[in-house]
Amino acid sequence: MANKQSFTPEEWAKVLEGTMVVGMAVSAADPSGLWGTLKEAFASRSALDAAKRDPGSNELVKAVIGEFETAEGQSAIQKALYKQFAGAKPSEYIQRSLDNLREVSTIVDTKAPDDAAAFKSWLYSIGQKVAEATMEGGFFGLGGVRVSDAEKATLADIAKALGTAP
Repeated sequence: MANKQSFTPEEWAKVLEGTMVVGMAVSAADPSGLWGTLKEAFASRSALDAAKRDPGSNELVKAVIGEFETAEGQSAIQKALYKQFAGAKPSEYIQRSLDNLREVSTIVDTKAPDDAAAFKSWLYSIGQKVAEATMEGGFFGLGGVRVSDAEKATLADIAKALGTAP
């Protein structure tokens, strides 16, 4: 079973980063204003909390969640995200996130083949939860849709980047 020691420090930073950028990509696909953004951020965090409580979560998922609970892990993800998105325009967030997810997919396929499919499925589920967190369009949530076409397209791109698309 894979854990932090299964990866180089650079690979581990990428894996941690992937956990965050999947939600960021969906949020960037169809910005929802301040309230929507807060709901989407909460959905991403809730996905981590749910996986932590799930006894069926694989070892790699547990290791990533455990890392987010440490000061060292939080610092590593902040540095990685800053490096990834410094100077980026909002329109570049999705592409940079997808590039990261392609790298993460390759890393986990190589270094954690037994955990890779479940881990990538978990990453995708984070994006799905973020997409479903708030109504898109409409007026004050009325007449909107749960998942916008832009979010659906980004989820499809995420699945493709992770190698999980049918």
